Amino acid sequence: MALLSRRAARTLCWVTPRRGGSVLAVTLADKYAPGRQRRFVGICIRREKTGLHHHFTLRNVIDGLGVEIKYDLYNPSILKIETLKLERRLDSDLSYLRDALPEYSTFDFDMEPVPHAVGTPVPINPIKVKLRPPPWQSRWEMRDLQGIDDVWTNATAYFKRKFSNKTKLEPWRKYDLIADYRVDSYREDEEQIQDEIRTFEKEQQDIRGSKKRLLKSASHPVS
Repeated sequence: MALLSRRAARTLCWVTPRRGGSVLAVTLADKYAPGRQRRFVGICIRREKTGLHHHFTLRNVIDGLGVEIKYDLYNPSILKIETLKLERRLDSDLSYLRDALPEYSTFDFDMEPVPHAVGTPVPINPIKVKLRPPPWQSRWEMRDLQGIDDVWTNATAYFKRKFSNKTKLEPWRKYDLIADYRVDSYREDEEQIQDEIRTFEKEQQDIRGSKKRLLKSASHPVS
């Protein structure tokens, strides 16, 4: 029953879009916390990998300090996943919120859920965040990001001269149809699938062999 309860709790996370942007609340079992539970609220800035390896990262600014927690979706200590605000942003990876102004990553832990009608499409939040002055954690001006407001203007003069043509990293990415498969596929998963296929084929061969033996014995009845 506990396993079924955890699976039901994870259903809420699966309805969130592949892109980041939804505000989630994760309740985790913690024997050292008051009430033996710990709850964290934050915006989903990144979702990575697939299957049993799937994990997502929540971010919130608490007392002026940015806090990020990465959760494995199938972590048995997760008691509940709540979708407080279902939406998606212009980019799938919102890691640039680390270099953005704090108000874009600040959420109240007592935030009330925003209702979302069943069957309606997931809304897109077209907001463009403003970054703090560089240096940044990554070269955001070289990435094909839609959710940053005028990132090229805020870049340092040195990199403006070096990349005056605004070169983008991995410009072919949008044309690569199997990029996600190459990143998210795992050898152990593929080996498990191959084992299941071999087991299935062996069972089918045994069934066909049994049928042949039955037909052969039926065509040569014992006198």
